[in-house]
Parts: sequence; structure tokens; C-alpha cells
Amino acid sequence: MITFLNVAQLLFYIGLLALAGQGLLYVLAGQKRDSNLFYQLFQVLNKPWMALARLVSPARVAERHRGWVAFFITAVLYIAVTLAKIEHCISAEMVGCR
Repeated sequence: MITFLNVAQLLFYIGLLALAGQGLLYVLAGQKRDSNLFYQLFQVLNKPWMALARLVSPARVAERHRGWVAFFITAVLYIAVTLAKIEHCISAEMVGCR
């Protein structure tokens, strides 16, 4: 169980960092962001999170705000998995949680 929680936590953490990196490059690169190699890499990494945000959010949410929706969904999932991991470690009396 702890291995599953660690993998899920890592996936959400990578997603959060990729979304934050894409947001930072969105601001820093300006209009030339579409030709930026790292911005394109972040777009590929964030496709699953953006698809989830598109699925969950109502149609009224603008496309430019879907990144924020994806970031907050991923952050909530990361916190939920972290709390589940803490709960598991406490219930297992910290065996294998170091």
C-alpha cells in the first residue's frame, strides 16, 4: 500500500511542478512561448492534467483558465494522497514508512 501511495504522490508532485513551470514560462517567454522547447515539453507533460481539468470544469470556464483548474485539482489530489499516506503510516505504526 505504501508503494502505491508513494507512486501516486510522486506523479502528482511531478504534475504540480510541470504545471508551475509551464505557468512561469507562460509569463516569462511572452508571445514566443509556442516556439520555446521547454514550454512545449511542459505542454506534453501536462496533457493528462489539462484533460482532467477540461473534463471536470464546466463549459463556461475559459480555455486560458484551465491551467489554474488543473493546478488546483492536482494540488488537492496531492494533499489527499499525502494525508492518506500519513494515515497509513500511523495505522501501521510507522513500519516501512521511513
